[in-house]
Amino acid sequence: MRAKLLVLASSLGMLGWGAVLPFQYAYAADSRGWGAFVAAAASSLFSVGALVAAPVAGRLSDRFNPVTVAVLSQLLGALGVGALVLADSSTSFLVGMFVFGLGLTAAVPAKQVLVLRWVDGSDRRRIFAYKFTGEALGMAAGAYVAGQLVNLKDVDGLDIGFLTAAAGFTISSLIIALAGWGADLHAGSDADVDARPSVRGSLAAVFATPALRWTAVVTVTLALGFYAQFESGLPAYGITVLDVDTAAIGSAAAVNAIVIVVLQVIVVRLTARRSAPTLLMAVGGIWVLSWLVLSTAQLAPGVASALFVTTYGIFAVGETMYSPVLSPLTASLAPRGMVGQTLGTFAALQTTFSALGPLVAGALLGAGLTNGFLGLHLGISMLAVYAAWRLRGAMRSASAPVKTAASADVVPLATTSADARGAQG
Repeated sequence: MRAKLLVLASSLGMLGWGAVLPFQYAYAADSRGWGAFVAAAASSLFSVGALVAAPVAGRLSDRFNPVTVAVLSQLLGALGVGALVLADSSTSFLVGMFVFGLGLTAAVPAKQVLVLRWVDGSDRRRIFAYKFTGEALGMAAGAYVAGQLVNLKDVDGLDIGFLTAAAGFTISSLIIALAGWGADLHAGSDADVDARPSVRGSLAAVFATPALRWTAVVTVTLALGFYAQFESGLPAYGITVLDVDTAAIGSAAAVNAIVIVVLQVIVVRLTARRSAPTLLMAVGGIWVLSWLVLSTAQLAPGVASALFVTTYGIFAVGETMYSPVLSPLTASLAPRGMVGQTLGTFAALQTTFSALGPLVAGALLGAGLTNGFLGLHLGISMLAVYAAWRLRGAMRSASAPVKTAASADVVPLATTSADARGAQG
């Protein structure tokens, strides 16, 4: 029951992502007249907030009750995004976006740790898949409703998105608090606590093995290949190059989520016996295909909007493998006593590079270098395929299973699925 409530809470917590982020670039740049630099900086500051929050929240989730970490983080996010309704200057808008990113992302490692604590090993990949599907539904609902109601010609036109995000965070926090009521969520045994390295040595411990290092490269490249551009670069490309309207932007995000919802359970079943690195190679290949389709869209103006929306659906096929596989894999490779901190560190690593995404998109698209924008992300996606291939080799060459944090919680991830064959060679 707790796992079901967590899935529901995760879905509601992502309403704001769908209702705000696909539209904030055009809102800040055009509706408020603050220009492309402020619009790109807002997306980057959102990611910087995530960068600051993720490792800290991950470490707190190891040491304290992750329910408390998740609830307080989301309430902070609600405060930040709700305050954007009152933002009357570019500075206050940037601060609000920073706090929005801080609150949303700080809750991520805490909720991942809750899955590990509340779900048996044999069910974790499935629950991570359901959680991701729920989040996609939340994003779709937020994006679709906002796409119909947002008026980017009005300076108050995105207020409905800000209020939706704040409400989603608040209700999600209440559900998580209810689910965690009375649960025993102490952060492992005394041995686990004693085994935790200092903050100074934590990064060295996380990246001590080749498998985790290549997992980090896969995480970064797959994030740069799509997620770093989801809320700003791709909408900006659609609006400025393909001349699609805001309704098409909302529809594309909704199609992305609907495809995930329809295919998620099917893909999890079909790929249950596939190794995690092999699936991540497939994700990178799908990213490559998506950017090729996007590249052809500018050559066919008559169907550009359709191709743009279709590309979001193609990306979604890769997403059905990405999230259910990557989080359990990272957790299974985490050093002893550092599951939450490892997940938080990887989230921070991802957002460090993702923070550059909106600025790169703004610079390239603003300078009219459309082909450079497309070619760069095609190359990054190809690099992701290579990194996943190297990850597979690193895991196969391992002489023994990696010791993991809270082994009773994490090792079973690999005992009945392809993760076992990946981790053990």
